Amino acid sequence: MVCAATNHDAGMDTSAIAELRLQRFLETEPVVWLSTTGADGAPYLVPTWFAWDGATIVIRSKPHARKVRNLRHDPRTMLALGDAENDFDVGLLRARAEVDILSEPASLPAAFLQKYAARIADLGLTQTEFAATYSATIRLTPERALGWHGRSLPGSLVAAARRFIEGRPTISFGLPPATAGAA
Repeated sequence: MVCAATNHDAGMDTSAIAELRLQRFLETEPVVWLSTTGADGAPYLVPTWFAWDGATIVIRSKPHARKVRNLRHDPRTMLALGDAENDFDVGLLRARAEVDILSEPASLPAAFLQKYAARIADLGLTQTEFAATYSATIRLTPERALGWHGRSLPGSLVAAARRFIEGRPTISFGLPPATAGAA
C-alpha cells in the first residue's frame, strides 16, 4: 500500500485504515479542494464538485476555466477532502489529470447526478444545461494518499477502523493489490 506503514506494535494495518478513511471522504464529501499550477508556476486552488467512480475522481468544469488550462499544461494535482473546522479531519491525494473537452457535451456521469441533482436544480439549471455549461470532463487518477491526522482523533479514523474490522474492501492508490505488500 502507498498510504502508510503497517503499525506492527498495535497489530493493525494503518495503511488500510488510512485508505478506508480516504474512501469515506471520496464517497461522502460534497466538495474537493483542487490545486493546480499555472504555466507561470503560480499555484491555484479551487473548491469543486466531484464524483468518485471507484477508480477516478470525475469533475465537470467550464471548458475555459483556469483549472482546465492549468491541468492541460501540467496534469499533476493535489486534492484535499474533509472538514478542517474542528480537528483538521482531512484526506490529501496526489493525482494525475486527464482533461476531455468534447465538441458535443457528454451527459453527466450517474454518480455525479446522484450526488448533485438537487443542487443543479437549485441553480435553476436542467441537467442538460449544466452538462452543456460544464462541458469539460476532468478525470483525476489518484497516485498517492497522504496521511493527515489533525489535532485529535478524527471521526473518520474511528469510522475507518470499524470498516477495517468489519472486513470491508479497501481502495489502493498506485499499486495493484497483488503487489501492494511486496517491496
